[in-house]
Amino acid sequence: MTESKTRPELVDLQPATVAIVRETVPMNAMAEFFGRAFGETMAVAQAQGVDLAGPPLAVYFSMPAETADVGGGFPTARPVEASGSVTSEALPGGRAAQMVHVGSYDTLAETYDVLVAWMDEHQLRAKPVMWEIYLTEPDDEHPENTLTQIVWPIEQE
Repeated sequence: MTESKTRPELVDLQPATVAIVRETVPMNAMAEFFGRAFGETMAVAQAQGVDLAGPPLAVYFSMPAETADVGGGFPTARPVEASGSVTSEALPGGRAAQMVHVGSYDTLAETYDVLVAWMDEHQLRAKPVMWEIYLTEPDDEHPENTLTQIVWPIEQE
């Protein structure tokens, strides 16, 4: 992992299509939700012959508190047809602040704090939707091997 990826940076995103299960989930039930959502979206995409276009992700539709309005799933090569709890969503293109978190999911809030402070310092206004891309599987024995990319679209000036 290069040092630049673990620091906040501005990027230009291309719009992306994702297959997700979207629910309001208590924060203490996230692991169960993601396990179920990733399995369901993968099964629907495979059944419809839709290729996955990247690693699993979580889309947060508002700022989490005790619960989160969240979608769990995968980017896809084309939209899936709604099936059961799986739907297709479009992630926006345009400017975004992003940063890679290195370590356990338990310490993600620290990286969010760094990213928010950086956006404030650069007078960037965050949009309400953001997402996390799980670049690696969680590794409880070696948390330094767990990489999560945080992507937060920003308002255009």
